[in-house]
Amino acid sequence: MAMATVSVSAAQALSSANNGFVLLCAGLVLMMTPALAIFYGGFVRSRNVLNTMVMSFAAMALVSVLWVLFGYSLAFAPGSGPLAPFIGGLQWAGLSNWAEPHASGQLSEGAFALFQATFAIITPALISGAVVERMNFRAWMLFVLLWSTVVYLPLAHMVWGPGGFLGPDGLGALDFAGGLVVELASGVAALVATLMVGRRQNYPQAIAPPHNVPLILLGAGLLWFGWFGFNGGSGLVAGELASLACLTTNTAGAAAALTWMVIETIQRGKPTAVGLATGAVAGLVAITPAAGFVSPLAALPIGALAALFCCGALQLKTRLRLDDSLDVLPVHGVAGLVGTLLTGVFCLRSLNPAGADGLIRGHLEQLWIQIRAAGFAALWVAVGTCVLLQAIRMLVPLRVSRDEERQGLDINAHGEEAYNTEFTG
Repeated sequence: MAMATVSVSAAQALSSANNGFVLLCAGLVLMMTPALAIFYGGFVRSRNVLNTMVMSFAAMALVSVLWVLFGYSLAFAPGSGPLAPFIGGLQWAGLSNWAEPHASGQLSEGAFALFQATFAIITPALISGAVVERMNFRAWMLFVLLWSTVVYLPLAHMVWGPGGFLGPDGLGALDFAGGLVVELASGVAALVATLMVGRRQNYPQAIAPPHNVPLILLGAGLLWFGWFGFNGGSGLVAGELASLACLTTNTAGAAAALTWMVIETIQRGKPTAVGLATGAVAGLVAITPAAGFVSPLAALPIGALAALFCCGALQLKTRLRLDDSLDVLPVHGVAGLVGTLLTGVFCLRSLNPAGADGLIRGHLEQLWIQIRAAGFAALWVAVGTCVLLQAIRMLVPLRVSRDEERQGLDINAHGEEAYNTEFTG
């Protein structure tokens, strides 16, 4: 009897430790959305910085509410019938199961729900970077509500939910922390939104440089810090898997930042602060699907290749005159795709039994699975985003008027200005 008591106490202690760890990681990931707002805010013109930041903060508020009402249930509850591989049920609506143990047995359902809420929040916030300085704020709020419900929730269920079409119970795709669900999805949605909302006035002739580069560096640094929660917490245990995910995360971010600096030095003669920040984010994005499946050494080529491909995608975007304002597709979309595919190359089952052996162990099939999963996810997001934006366009204008765009969205959408330069005495 004494042995049983000790065993139960040890299990409870383990659950409490993991619970605390995941809650801490949830806080880090939640911080990433304000960090993204700072990062994006530094890039835009000063008359649009508040609107740009509010787009992220508003997404944080709206998605948090819908997540409790029905979002978590549709993403992670077991589904029923022929739609079970694609969407969950509503039995956990209102987070009615928050106090129950999670299916992993490692923590509570409430801690897992909060952690996953932060992923659902930052994904539409990432998309905002493609349409800043011109999108109607009411249209943006409708988009966040509809896109999160119709596109994100089914995709999250398909990759991470029980019996999901793309996940371990289905196709077998590996996505440790959101390479498909967050990064590739936001990049593809950004491309569609860019095309449907249209270019900014006088683009590309009148492109303005970032109005505040220190904000960009501050935002990138906070994102890097938050990424330890993003990837480190995705194993849901405070143990070796978290250590591996954090090590690979930091390594890939550093390798990509250095690679970007080298590229800029070769091309321009000197590295830029914006390039350093962009490179770091690209590496952090790329390691996201792989963080808990690959070795720290493998994170080096993943980060370096992400920088190479993303830098090339940025240059191609410029030549095509695609007005993805803050480079969501070239950075998040491309790096998410690169990381998803390289997961199929470098993954090792010996590091994580829940993973698989990749191409470096002679197993081509996992790479083929990753390719198919990425293709399906991209198609799902592209079609869903296009249909939703077309529907929203029938209700409210997708973009502001020409006069409002010239005056700036801060004063027109919110009645405020970021910088008051008047001397009032």
